[in-house]
Amino acid sequence: MIRSLPNSKAYTWSFHVFVILYFVFLFAPLLVTCVLAFNDSNFPSLPWNGGTLDWFFSPGPKRVGIFHDAQNLRSIMVSFETAVIVSILCVVVGTCTAFAFEQEKFPFKNVLYFLMLAPLVIPGVILGISQLLGATTAGMFAEKHLGVDVPFFRPSFWLVVLGQFSFITTFVALVVSARLRKFDRSLEEAALNLGATRFEVIRLITLRFLRPSIIGAGAVAFLMSFENFNTTLFLVGSQPTLPINLYLQVRDGSTPVINAISFLLIVGTSGLALVNLYLNRKES
Repeated sequence: MIRSLPNSKAYTWSFHVFVILYFVFLFAPLLVTCVLAFNDSNFPSLPWNGGTLDWFFSPGPKRVGIFHDAQNLRSIMVSFETAVIVSILCVVVGTCTAFAFEQEKFPFKNVLYFLMLAPLVIPGVILGISQLLGATTAGMFAEKHLGVDVPFFRPSFWLVVLGQFSFITTFVALVVSARLRKFDRSLEEAALNLGATRFEVIRLITLRFLRPSIIGAGAVAFLMSFENFNTTLFLVGSQPTLPINLYLQVRDGSTPVINAISFLLIVGTSGLALVNLYLNRKES
């Protein structure tokens, strides 16, 4: 819709209907999932049989709520630990990468920039398979020629961290770099002329200007790591993350505890998004 041009009532009405249908299509499944988390039924689907909190708090034995389900709680903790480590690594490396690409004399900038964007166009399945094959090949080489068994090269927690870090860092670098390009370099020059060291300029001026984008990029990295499935599926070991664990439960058939987990995730991610939005507005 072009606001500067006159539009007929039919066009305006159809446009509004399209927007409404789009958001209904987007949020209706989420709303149904949240409602079914409180359904008094042993199946994670309709019909509605009344309200209950069993899928959250029931200790068993007939029904086991999420807060008493050791397997799901363990997978949530694994996903949380993975997301925290990945987001910290991505923020540090991504911010340093953004600084590097803003340097005029940085060699091979275009080539390295292209390589940094490569993980975004490679499907997650291909990325996970290639990383698994690369780690397996490196592990077999170390064992055959060096006589050393390196557990890191086997599917494990740290291989998942490395796999997610390899492509999530790109998002952080792009977000921080976009805000860094709006930075007024004269502020750094003024601070240097007044006697500040280079480290003080970066810490007190540049990073303070970048704080909203760093916080936002960190939140995005956390959520991307927490919900990642494609890459993690090929790298996970004996400690499955929450998406992998939910996939196994849905494949084999499960109870509405999946809906309860989904409800908690929707509420948690929505709260994190609101906090991030509030902090960004406060900083700006």
